[in-house]
Amino acid sequence: MDDRQLQQWVERISLHDFKRPFLHRATFNTRLRTTGGRYFMKSHHIDISWHQYEAFGPEEVEKIIKHELCHYHLHLQRKGYKHRDEDFKKLLAEVGGTRYCQSLGMKRKPQPFRYKLECVSCGTSYMRKRRMDPRKYACGTCKGKLKLLQLDLAADS
Repeated sequence: MDDRQLQQWVERISLHDFKRPFLHRATFNTRLRTTGGRYFMKSHHIDISWHQYEAFGPEEVEKIIKHELCHYHLHLQRKGYKHRDEDFKKLLAEVGGTRYCQSLGMKRKPQPFRYKLECVSCGTSYMRKRRMDPRKYACGTCKGKLKLLQLDLAADS
């Protein structure tokens, strides 16, 4: 399925389930991983996660499209288009959209610690993933000066 077919699909769902035309652009977005879709309030365009389509098929994506079309139509009608609004919840239930998309199970692995801050006075150490300026901070134990040490990541591998 490509963006042109998705556009036709969204237009068809909009007319059939919402009885209103979808007059903007709908596209697949390969960068969406933690969300099924997005509605852009300024441009009124809709992005749908390609990964959701690959993993769960057209049935699940149709529910995501209905969810995004709820945002779209309610926003254009100046009604409650946010997740917490009663108008949104009611319309979503009427058309059979999904409130949450299924998890893709794509969790990022945690970053290793790359830096160690060490107190010059008492020796307390603080592990950090990002580099920081030790002159701007003091030891939480004794208020002493800190020195920055870079850890050797090659030794861990």
